[in-house]
Amino acid sequence: MESYKIGILKGDGIGPEIVDEGIKVIQKIAALNAFKVDFIDEKIGGDAIDAYGVPITDETLKVLSTCEAILMGSVGDPKYDHIAPELRPEKALLKMRKTLGLFANIRPARLYEALKEHSPLKSSILSDGLDICVVRELNGGIYFGEQVESADGQSASDLMAYSAPEVKRIAKIAFEMAMTRDKKVTSVDKANVLASSRLWRKTVIEVSKDFPEVTLEHLYVDNAAMQLIINPMQFDVILTSNLFGDILSDEMSVLTGSIGLLPSASINESKLGLYEPIHGSAPSIAGQNIANPIATILSVAMMFRYSLGRHDCADQIENAVLKVLNNGHRTIDLAGKDQKSLSTSEIGDLIAEAL
Repeated sequence: MESYKIGILKGDGIGPEIVDEGIKVIQKIAALNAFKVDFIDEKIGGDAIDAYGVPITDETLKVLSTCEAILMGSVGDPKYDHIAPELRPEKALLKMRKTLGLFANIRPARLYEALKEHSPLKSSILSDGLDICVVRELNGGIYFGEQVESADGQSASDLMAYSAPEVKRIAKIAFEMAMTRDKKVTSVDKANVLASSRLWRKTVIEVSKDFPEVTLEHLYVDNAAMQLIINPMQFDVILTSNLFGDILSDEMSVLTGSIGLLPSASINESKLGLYEPIHGSAPSIAGQNIANPIATILSVAMMFRYSLGRHDCADQIENAVLKVLNNGHRTIDLAGKDQKSLSTSEIGDLIAEAL
């Protein structure tokens, strides 16, 4: 029997609740398609700090490197705000991305017809639906550059550095993805000001020559942020750097009606991937069984597609989510004032049943 080894990182806040629904869907899809799944539970974020004193251990990273995919909930909690910056829960993400080489962050945003009314944009702007994918470089740029703070605390700097090979490999991912979609890549930079962006643009143009069927355009990041609001339908695949991708993908998430709907994948060159919802740990609603698990479940679909090579399973999960939404089932973030909202586990059960 075919078997897959999946690392599980439930993390903080609502993480355990939403990951449990992801596991529920994995178990159902495994039963339907006659394969076996081995779950490897590890700790991350505040959960790891409480147990080990650090946000992620080297041993955990070693175990995760032996998995075929990793499903994560979320990290972070205000109760850790007082500790040293290098020990904050969020530092686990940077260390894991770097150690496992998770350089390509893939963030799709799709506006479902059944949820169109939840988008803050006018329906006329979204007349043909919304389906954008951000491909964000995740191992370089300002988040990993040298940081300098003066002894007197009066000045500080962060280095935004990229090499041509780093840009080439993420650009290749974006162009390959565009070939499976509408064959358009919008590369976002700040080449009129930043030297790193000028290298970025030059390198992306070179990579584009290997994909003559794909249309390439360039936008400065400030214009791209504006265009996402006034004309989001122009975009197919957005390719951008670590910092710009972080900001733009969160902006884009609002357009779909709820950040609780958006999945993500962070993959390395061997296709090992970390799959997680893009929302945070939401400690204020943790333990209440009201968080939206759909982003996590759609992250599971991405896991089957990108790391496990089971496009059939990914399609089954995405179709089940669509069926549940079309049937009017909603968690509290999407329910109207006169509409009954369902719990985290109830939505998970409905999606599993819809499979």
